[in-house]
Amino acid sequence: MRFNLVGPFEIVADDGRVYRPGTPKVCQTLALLLTRPGGVVTTESLIEELWGDRPPRSATTTLQTYVYHSRRMLINENLVPEDRQLIVTSAPGYSIQVDEDEVDAKIFERLVAQARRELADGQPESALRTSTEALDLWRGPVLSGSPAGSILAGHIVHLEELRIRAYEIRIEAEERLGRYRESIPELCRLISDYPLNEWFHSQLISALGATGRRAEALQAYQSLRKVLADELGLEPSPELQQLQLQLLTLKPLGAPGPDRLARHGEHAPAPRKAPAPGSVPA
Repeated sequence: MRFNLVGPFEIVADDGRVYRPGTPKVCQTLALLLTRPGGVVTTESLIEELWGDRPPRSATTTLQTYVYHSRRMLINENLVPEDRQLIVTSAPGYSIQVDEDEVDAKIFERLVAQARRELADGQPESALRTSTEALDLWRGPVLSGSPAGSILAGHIVHLEELRIRAYEIRIEAEERLGRYRESIPELCRLISDYPLNEWFHSQLISALGATGRRAEALQAYQSLRKVLADELGLEPSPELQQLQLQLLTLKPLGAPGPDRLARHGEHAPAPRKAPAPGSVPA
C-alpha cells in the first residue's frame, strides 16, 4: 500500500487501485496521522488541526467518529483486510501503523537528505540521480484539493522548502559535472517560479557566462536587479554584484567550488542593500 501526500491525497492499494478520500475531515485526520507513520499523534494535535483554536464542545467525540470512519473507509474500499487494524488508539492519541516507505512524503524527505550527503561527500553523479528521484515524486502541491489546518500547513511549508533544496542540489550536481548548458532551461523555469530566490539567479548568470553567453548573463543580472528593486527596494547581494563585475571585466568564470552551495540545500542569503557608491558597479 502507498499513501501519497505530495499532490492530491490518494491511497494506492496493493493491486494498483487508486482511491481518493472524499470527506474533508477524514482526509485531514488521515493526513496528519501519516506525517508520523508508526508514531503517536495526540488528540490535542488532531483537534487543533481540525478546528483550530475554536473546537466545539463535542470535539473529542467527533474526532472519534472521524477515526472510526477512516477505519471503515479503508476496509470498505478493500484497501486493507477487515482483520487488520491500521489506525490504532494509542494514548495520548492515535497512530497509523504503516512504514515510512509507504508514505511518499517520507520517501521524499529521505531522498533529499541522501542527495545532500552524496553531494557533500563529493559524489555529484549520485546526488544528481537521487535528487531527480526525489523530485519525480512531486505530483503537484502537497495535499492539493484537501483542507489543511495550522499543523498540516506547517508540514506543507516544510515539504515545499525541501523541494527547493532538492532543485538546488540537482543544479549544483550538474554544474560540478560541467553540465552548465543542461541546467539553463531548468533555472529559467525556477526563476519564473521563485523570482526572489537569488541563488537560482546566481546559478543562471554563472551558467550563461560559463557557456559564452555573457550578454545574456548581464541581462539576467539586470532583470534580477529590477525585480529586487521593484518588489523589495533592495539591491542584489555583494556576491552577485561581484559576479556582474567579473562579467563586465571579461574575467573567466571558473567552475563553482565545493562550497558554492555551502550547506547543500540552504538558500542564498537574503538580498542586501548595495555597498557604498563607487565600490562595485551597479
